Amino acid sequence: MPAWFKCLCLLFICTSCRTAWAQDYYLEKERTFLGSVFLGTTLTQVDGDNFKGYYKKGLTAGAGVYTMLGEDVGAGMEILYIEKGSKGNLSKGGATPGLSIKKYGINMRYAEVPVQLFYFDKHKNHFGGGFSYAQLISAKESFVTDPVQTFTDKDYPFKKMDINLVLSGNFRLWKGLFINARFQYSLLPVRKKVPAGFGRQEQYNNTIVFRLMYLI
Repeated sequence: MPAWFKCLCLLFICTSCRTAWAQDYYLEKERTFLGSVFLGTTLTQVDGDNFKGYYKKGLTAGAGVYTMLGEDVGAGMEILYIEKGSKGNLSKGGATPGLSIKKYGINMRYAEVPVQLFYFDKHKNHFGGGFSYAQLISAKESFVTDPVQTFTDKDYPFKKMDINLVLSGNFRLWKGLFINARFQYSLLPVRKKVPAGFGRQEQYNNTIVFRLMYLI
C-alpha cells in the first residue's frame, strides 16, 4: 500500500473523528460536567435609600461549572466578580423634609458564589434558581446635599456579607453561546445603620443581571 494512501486514510479518519466530536460537543452528547465563562452588566438599586430605579450600572464577570443530575436537570456553581449599588438625584428620588439630596451614589464590589438548580429543555435553554454568597471587596458612598452633610463610610459601614435569592434564565443563541438574564435580591440587610434622612435603617441589594455565557 503506497505511503501517500496510508497518509490520506489517516487524515480522513482524524478529520472524521474531529467532526463527529464537534457535533457531539455542541449538539448531541450529554456530558456530566460543563465549564462556563461569563461577561455582562448589572442594573442595580438599594432598596431603602429613598431612590427608586435601576440606574446604577456595573460589571460582572467570572466562570462556573455545571453538573448534570439527570437528562433535563442540572446544578451550577459560579465564582464571580460583581458590582452593585445605587444612583439617584433629586428628580428621581424623594427628598426628606429639611434635607435635599441633589446627587447620591453607592458603589459596592463583591466576590460572589451562586449555587443553583436548573431545568433544561430540548433546545438546551435552562431555567433555575438558588442562592448566592457574596463577600464585600469595597464600598463607597457619595452624595451632594443641602444643607451639607459630612460623614464617612466607616461611620455607617456596609456588611461584609450579602446572601441573595437568585432566579435565572439562560437562552441558547448559537452552539455553546447563551444569553443570561438574572434577578437577585438580598435576604438579609446589607446595612442596618443609616444616616438620618438617607433612608430606612435596613437596606437591601436589588439586582438585575444581563450576561453572555459560553459553555466550554
